[in-house]
Amino acid sequence: MGVLKGKTALVTGGSRGIGRAVAERLARDGALVAVHYGHDEAAAKETVGAITAAGGRAFAIGTELGVPGDAEALWAAYDAHPEATEGVDILVNNAGAAAFAGIEETDEETWDRVQAVNAKAPFFIIKHGLARLRDGGRIVNVTGTPDIALPAILATITAKGAVNALTRSLAAHLAPRGITVNSVGPGITETDLNAAWLADPAARAHAASRSVFDRVGTASEVADVVAFLASADSRWVTGQHLNATGGLQLALL
Repeated sequence: MGVLKGKTALVTGGSRGIGRAVAERLARDGALVAVHYGHDEAAAKETVGAITAAGGRAFAIGTELGVPGDAEALWAAYDAHPEATEGVDILVNNAGAAAFAGIEETDEETWDRVQAVNAKAPFFIIKHGLARLRDGGRIVNVTGTPDIALPAILATITAKGAVNALTRSLAAHLAPRGITVNSVGPGITETDLNAAWLADPAARAHAASRSVFDRVGTASEVADVVAFLASADSRWVTGQHLNATGGLQLALL
C-alpha cells in the first residue's frame, strides 16, 4: 500500500514469529526495516530475503539482549550498517523471553534474566534511541495482556506489565515531539516457538477454546495491529494498550 514509504523501522526480535510478521508487514507498507536478531542470524537473513523477494527493503542487525550494554550495542550495530538511515521513524520492541515457572520455582537468576530481556532492554533501547527517533515517530511495545492471570509465567508477566506502565508514562513524556507510544498484547499465537505444543490435537483444542473465535491466532493478525499503530492512521492514539488476543479474556468470563 505504501503508507510507510520513506519511513524507517527497527523491529527487535524481528527474525521469527510475531517479529518476523511485523517486519514483513511494515516492509510491505513501504518502510525500510532493520530486522534485529539475538542469536539466529540465518533466520534473520531468511526474513530479509523474504522481504526483498516481495519487493521490500530490509537489512539485519544482530546483538544479544539481556546483557550489560545491550541497548548501546544494538544502536551501534544499527549505525554501523551501510543501509541504515540517519533517523528512525518506527521502533517496535518485540524481542522477549519467557520463563515457564510459578513463584515457588522462580529463583533470582531466572527473575533477573527475564527482567533484563523483557523490561530493561526495551527501556534502554528507547532511551538510547530517542536522539535517532524522528519527531512524529511511533514506538510500539509488544507486551502481554495485563488483565489475565498467568501464574505459570509470573516473572515474565511481571516484566511485561512493567513495559505496559512504561508505555503510558512515556506517551505523556514524548507527546510534545508528536511521538506516539502504545503497546500490543498478543494472545495464544501460532509461531514456530509453540509449534510442538500446538501439534498435539488436545493442546490445540484447549488453546483455541480460550478465544471467543475458537481458534489460535496468527502472527500476521498481531502484525496488522502493530502496523496500524505504526501508521499515520493511529496519530490520535497514544498511551494505550491494544488487546490482540482474539477475545481471550471474554472466553474466560
